[in-house]
Amino acid sequence: MSIKDLMTSKPQCASKNTSLQDIAKMMDDCDCGMIPIVEQNGKSNVLGTVTDRDITIRAVSQGKNPLDLNASDVMSGNPICINQDADDNEAEQLMGQHQIRRLIVVDDNNNVVGVLAQADLARNEPQRETGKVVQQISKPSGGQQTRSNR
Repeated sequence: MSIKDLMTSKPQCASKNTSLQDIAKMMDDCDCGMIPIVEQNGKSNVLGTVTDRDITIRAVSQGKNPLDLNASDVMSGNPICINQDADDNEAEQLMGQHQIRRLIVVDDNNNVVGVLAQADLARNEPQRETGKVVQQISKPSGGQQTRSNR
């Protein structure tokens, strides 16, 4: 199935100078955990992403006041993007390869047109395959503890 049929369209985007407070408000307003960071005044040239986890780990846990920070202070660079015309198998492969749960979806001109989440893929899979999709994408890294190795 085509990515454009599965993705969340027209995501909120921000610039690297957007305050973390504004980004958190965007996340709250659109009930999402990631905001693409793009060149100012546009949806093209994706610079990175800010996730709710980035705010927690790179700001709050470091004792920094998120009210004093911008997207550029905590964003993850070099985001993994996928073309809207790609299929769900390619998306699953990219997520698994990079151990990420969300992809930024772009058009042929690299404009942000959507976000594809792991849950979007899982909803499209037959029920018996959902566990395989989640397992493939969510393999723990060597340093993380799981319930089985605690």
